[in-house]
Amino acid sequence: MTTLDVDTTFSAQDAPEFAPAQFVRWFREVAPYVHDFRGKTFVVAFGGELVNDGALNALIQDLSLLSALGVKLVLVHGSRPQVNEQLRLKGFDMQFGHSTEPTTPEALECAKEAAGEIRLDIEAAFSQGLPNTPMSHAHIRVISGNFVTARPVGVINGLDYLHTGAVRKMDTDAIKSVINQSAIVLLSPLGFSPTGDAFNLAMEDLATSAAVALRAEKLIFLTPNCMVRDGDGSVDTELTREDADALLVAGTLDHETASFLSYASRAVKRGVARAHLVPYTLDGSILLEIFTHDGVGTMVVEDTLDDLRAANIDDIGAIVQLIEPLEEDGTLVPRGRGVIERDVEKFTVLEHDGIIYACVALMPYLDENMAEMACLIVHPEWQGSGEGEILLRHTEARARAMGARRLFVLTTRTSHWFIKRGFVRGGVSDLPRERQAHYNHSRNSLIFIKKL
Repeated sequence: MTTLDVDTTFSAQDAPEFAPAQFVRWFREVAPYVHDFRGKTFVVAFGGELVNDGALNALIQDLSLLSALGVKLVLVHGSRPQVNEQLRLKGFDMQFGHSTEPTTPEALECAKEAAGEIRLDIEAAFSQGLPNTPMSHAHIRVISGNFVTARPVGVINGLDYLHTGAVRKMDTDAIKSVINQSAIVLLSPLGFSPTGDAFNLAMEDLATSAAVALRAEKLIFLTPNCMVRDGDGSVDTELTREDADALLVAGTLDHETASFLSYASRAVKRGVARAHLVPYTLDGSILLEIFTHDGVGTMVVEDTLDDLRAANIDDIGAIVQLIEPLEEDGTLVPRGRGVIERDVEKFTVLEHDGIIYACVALMPYLDENMAEMACLIVHPEWQGSGEGEILLRHTEARARAMGARRLFVLTTRTSHWFIKRGFVRGGVSDLPRERQAHYNHSRNSLIFIKKL
């Protein structure tokens, strides 16, 4: 090793903030996500703004990591700002926004030039392999082609949209053949008709169509900062599609966020498991969104709302049957049928073909902006399919809607399940005063709290 090598050698242990135990714990925590997502298809979409803002190289490094972990990637890029710049430089007055607008022959040529330039930038970024960078030893193939058949938007209300198009069909067999060979498919916002005509496509429509056609696990829109936010400005990290549609109807979102959210809702409605709005302005946001429980953006999901409903008095017998075995083995504190009858309106149940197989209760303590999640039970024959996650998400959403800022649970045997999902250890003094008075010290239940 030369003197220069010695001077420039630096290891993680040299960093003052390096904590081996913390790193190992984090690595173990993300392992389940790695297992879950290996072999799954993600459609990742971003506009030309990301390229202009210099975020492309960091994104490519993160996508390379996902590819190395076995995720099948379809990458969709937009080019609105680049097309608008081309139009400006050539002296044309028109500019494209997020609405559907006519594409003149001149604008189509600008769209072709912009798409070609960005495609080359992306291919070059994936070709990096410098030592001591995240792309070191990466050998990733990026393949683009005529995967998209387009149709003209046509004439709407008397306005001819010329070369503006919409997706007619995706060549899913060809795309799957590519991604099954560990290559990345790159889709530019252009499509071609069977007659050979080219059409300008909206990146959002193209990405949504690809995700639906491929039955993707995730559709991820990387946006400037277009997430749904609560009244206090914090990011609403998860929405059911029904709630997303209600927000769109209410008209309270800015135009750009509403546009992304409408495509996310459409994708989930048509079979995509999860759709995300993630800020590209946060370094590593796509990794944080995928590999942490709460993420950093807004995720839209299609909860099985037909199966998830508020409990009523006719459900008391089924709830008691779920609870009794856990009361007998000491997992739950005995409540008795009378308590269930009194609190039945606080319960939510999961039902399938008339059989109630899971339940949860939410007890509000709103004077202290807190709520308790209790009796989270899934029948043993139904466990392992995510029903507990559905009930947890639903309960968190209900607690937030009530005005609670913290959700707590008491448990004697399932602490790791809650820790994995963002709860942290608390003490009796952290409970609401009313709940402290009824804390059973003989059971010595562990207390876990999650900020909402």
